[in-house]
Amino acid sequence: MGSEFKCIDCGMVYEPGIRFRCDCGGLLEVIHEFGHVERETFDERLGSMKPPYSSGVWRYKEIINPAIDVGHVVSRPEGNTNLYSHPRLGKYVGLEDLAVKHEGENPSGSFKDRGMTVGISEAVRLGVKAVACASTGNTSASLAAYAAQAGIDCVVFIPEGEIAFGKLAQALSYGAKVLQISGNFDDAMRVVQEASGELGLYLLNSVNPWRIEGQKSIIFEMIQQRGWEPPDWIAVPAGNLGNTSAFGKALREAVELGLIDKVPRIASIQAEGANPFYRLWEEGGEVLEPMKPSTVASAIKIGNPVSWKKALRSVRETEGVVDQVSDQEIMDAKAIVDGCGIGCEPASAASVAGVRKLVEKGVIGPGEEVVCVLTGNLLKDPDASVQYHTGTIKGVEQTYANRPIVIDADIASVERALKRKN
Repeated sequence: MGSEFKCIDCGMVYEPGIRFRCDCGGLLEVIHEFGHVERETFDERLGSMKPPYSSGVWRYKEIINPAIDVGHVVSRPEGNTNLYSHPRLGKYVGLEDLAVKHEGENPSGSFKDRGMTVGISEAVRLGVKAVACASTGNTSASLAAYAAQAGIDCVVFIPEGEIAFGKLAQALSYGAKVLQISGNFDDAMRVVQEASGELGLYLLNSVNPWRIEGQKSIIFEMIQQRGWEPPDWIAVPAGNLGNTSAFGKALREAVELGLIDKVPRIASIQAEGANPFYRLWEEGGEVLEPMKPSTVASAIKIGNPVSWKKALRSVRETEGVVDQVSDQEIMDAKAIVDGCGIGCEPASAASVAGVRKLVEKGVIGPGEEVVCVLTGNLLKDPDASVQYHTGTIKGVEQTYANRPIVIDADIASVERALKRKN
């Protein structure tokens, strides 16, 4: 069993190595020569204590990276994230059967760990000395953690003043060299791609096709958790579009391998202030026009997503949709998710807000089964939570606020506060 890189534009094929684009400039994807794959193999590994199969990524090694030697695998382990349902959440979006898959339960607190374990393992296999990424926070946190595990030097490029402290703290603490770029994420992405080409850094943004392979495991694990019965819809926040790309590829391969016989529709949800993919979709165009992004959801605050071509194919192949939600809708949905005891960072809540909007439009029927992907942990951006509940986010109302109550230090004040309605 082997793998190769194939250009999604011209079809040129390359040996897997330190290459991220075709000579024509197109993105590459990994094409595997699959052996015999059965559901039973993955079911038998559930609950395994033996690495690498204790990982919710490497459990599916045969469809993630069949040829890699397990001695090269760097795993914390990641994955094994849960599906949650709550009556209040279902009522909020208008569905009887809604679940959320919480990728914030990964080791560094976001879905990025799934792609990073595969990317860093490939870096080890290739013998690279230094890795790099551009990031709004989650990618840098994950890369720094896995690079430290592997003993590889790590450089992260972040947009100055546009990264939540919870994420910056991780990159610094795990020992990455943090370079703050004057500009936004798209500026950082441009610089890191240039630096990777000229300075010998192994790039681990989602332009690296191995990242996409790891992120496919979200789909495989979700469907396995459902007894290999896919939902009708899968909703995902859309920033740089790596997950939308990975989900489509995972579903394509799951059908090819006979793991599923029904393909869920993908709903790719952007923030209104960072919506170039939505604009492309609505206009029926073939070329994405970059924009200057602005949204409270920093993890999807991206105006020039690298993986838009792959993502467009994913949405079209699954007969899915692309939609947008406002910061108000994002923060209100987040308040509901948080209030159910589940919790998520702002960008995650875009999937829930998007499903609510699609139900209101009649695109998603009230009897359909939907899984929303929550991409990051609540503590990734605690400032956003506090600011929502204290009313300090510009342009966002406190629809579901849980305001702190200031009282005097006596029992009478406590009693009055307990009787007060929020």
